Amino acid sequence: MDIPGAIRGASAIIAADNTIQGTVPGISADELAVEALRQTLASAGLQKSDIDGLITCKSYGGFGIDTEIGRLAGLNPAYSATLDYGTCNFSLHLACAAIEAGLASCIAIVYGTTQRSDGNRFSHPLGRQDDASVYGFLNVAGVAGMAFRRHQAMFGTTEADLGEIAVSQRRYAQDNPLAIFREPMSIDDYLAAPYLVEPLRRADLCMISDGGACLIVASAERARELADRPVHVMGIAQQTGLRDRQNDDQWMRPWIAGVADRIYPAAGIERDGIDALYIQDPTSVWVMQMLEYYGFVETGGVGDAFRSGAIGYGGTLPLNTNGGQLSEAYMWGFLHLCELFRQLQGTAGERQIDGLRTAQYCSTFGMMKAASTIFSMDVS
Repeated sequence: MDIPGAIRGASAIIAADNTIQGTVPGISADELAVEALRQTLASAGLQKSDIDGLITCKSYGGFGIDTEIGRLAGLNPAYSATLDYGTCNFSLHLACAAIEAGLASCIAIVYGTTQRSDGNRFSHPLGRQDDASVYGFLNVAGVAGMAFRRHQAMFGTTEADLGEIAVSQRRYAQDNPLAIFREPMSIDDYLAAPYLVEPLRRADLCMISDGGACLIVASAERARELADRPVHVMGIAQQTGLRDRQNDDQWMRPWIAGVADRIYPAAGIERDGIDALYIQDPTSVWVMQMLEYYGFVETGGVGDAFRSGAIGYGGTLPLNTNGGQLSEAYMWGFLHLCELFRQLQGTAGERQIDGLRTAQYCSTFGMMKAASTIFSMDVS
């Protein structure tokens, strides 16, 4: 029987790059996306003529339409699409599906945003009678704070336990010139910081930024033609939680377990075969949840896992080696895949970790859906 999501090298990332991050005035989000595409093609020695597919992602505020970016980039691809919420796992999975369907063989996934220059505060009602408008949860900090309080009540997790995530990622960011937050931070520094939304502190939440990113995904055949060392997509999985409050214990997002159940059989790689882990982190609480659901730490044991060296900076399993969105920049998860690509290719500079052959990326769309992808340098 075929295993759902078992890509097993049928698609591969052949190039990835990003623009500078932070505040980039005087340029639109679409122009940043096109600049990321230009940089990525140049870094990989590719031509626009090699591209026959384009997937874009609406940035915060509604930009990033494929027709507009295609016009700016001078592309007439055979296939194009725009995802309303296309954080890189969802965009990547769409690219793999389009390649499998024969709609394209080499797809550029591009994203650009000027959310920092535009002053977006990510704190307004969503326009419908949901948590945001009824209960005042106008930012991810509110729902994440409630989720952490639930975790504390169930498992005795402490704020110091949660803080280990932000501290570990900050240590990685110190070796990343792209990162916005590079100042050293100890667990004592973390605990001494004031609450932003109690029980969360500033270090528990991502830093929005301007910037652009691009991934180029190709079929196995095209990857062999265009790249010397493609990063193969081995397995993909998704799961929704669209029933929202109808789901039992929704603060804990239990439906993430559905992705964890399927991703390893899909990839043909066991959990203990993962050399590096990347988790989309608009908040440290989401990292804690995914570490537990994917089985990398015991439920309630996140602090012990970091302190023991089982996971995180200097540990057995590296996590978010770029500093993640908590310390590098908030780019809807695209920078995680850029970092993953560099680490597997051995081009991550001072933060390069030796011997990496496999990596996993896990992401979520708030309280709505989850996705994961496993990559390998080897295809058996």
